[in-house]
Amino acid sequence: MHEAKYYMKTETGVQCTLCPHGCRMEEGSRGICGGRINKKGKLYSEVYARPCALEVDPVEKKPLLHFHPGMSVFSLACVGCNFRCLNCQNYEISQAKPENIPTKVIEPWEIVELCKHYDCKSIAYTYTEPLTYAEYVYDISALAHKEGLLNILVSDGYVNPEPLDDLCSVLDAANIDLKSFSDEIYKKLNGGTLQPVLDTLLKLKERGVWLEITNLVIPGYTDDMNMVREMCKWLSGNGFENYPLHFSRFFPAYKLRNVQLTPLNTLLKAKEIAVNEGMKYVYVGNAPDYDGENTICPSCGKPLVQRKGFDIVENHVSEDGKCEYCGQDIPGYWKNIQ
Repeated sequence: MHEAKYYMKTETGVQCTLCPHGCRMEEGSRGICGGRINKKGKLYSEVYARPCALEVDPVEKKPLLHFHPGMSVFSLACVGCNFRCLNCQNYEISQAKPENIPTKVIEPWEIVELCKHYDCKSIAYTYTEPLTYAEYVYDISALAHKEGLLNILVSDGYVNPEPLDDLCSVLDAANIDLKSFSDEIYKKLNGGTLQPVLDTLLKLKERGVWLEITNLVIPGYTDDMNMVREMCKWLSGNGFENYPLHFSRFFPAYKLRNVQLTPLNTLLKAKEIAVNEGMKYVYVGNAPDYDGENTICPSCGKPLVQRKGFDIVENHVSEDGKCEYCGQDIPGYWKNIQ
């Protein structure tokens, strides 16, 4: 086990200060995320250097559509999550106990070597909730930067300011799940609250981390178009209008297997609202019956990056981020580093 960085001692044990839950743990007890435990008055990460999943992915799968299109990413996950999403697609590892999932010790330097071995240019911390093993993410990321590799965070964004500040110094890009724009739904659907996630978005933007935002549209939970409108108003009003917003289709999973697939028309309504509220790059994901992940120039209206699944069919954005037809600046990182 690896001693955690973010905690303080209390009269009855320790209190984790990594995320807003602020879990208080007596001797031998774990926090909500399942991967942090009080042992003899110290807080330890039980999942540090013990990834449960390793994979090579296209960057588009994260999803990141304005961050070096076509780049291969070395993805990893450790057991645990600080949310309890009823719709979780990776619940077998996000909601598991560390001792129940097979792992092997892979130190931060070994992750960097594996990334290089598989000829990937970046490392993604993904699948579960990487903020729950923030120390491991930071140590890998710092080494990765020394080797010229990029770091990507795929996260629920539920974290306290200090650890987020530390991570921002070694992160290059992030996709944050903005689950909804309602505290009531966050509590019911995810087991958290909204404001810390909004604070994370603001901090990532302030620190210059490239950011894309995903909103999963779940029938009966997050498909209220008035709430979608309020979310988009907040985003455009806080300087996020040039950052990609992904409306993602829900598929029945975990504890919401009785909820229907998101109708395409619902996703298109959400996209229309977002555009009307000033969001310039709005995508529809997980909808193979609709070409919703092509990048369109907001100035001349021409298709710039055409995608088929995770593959790039055409790319008309120059490496310095301009539309090759009209010269419009297209925010993002477009250099080919495959």
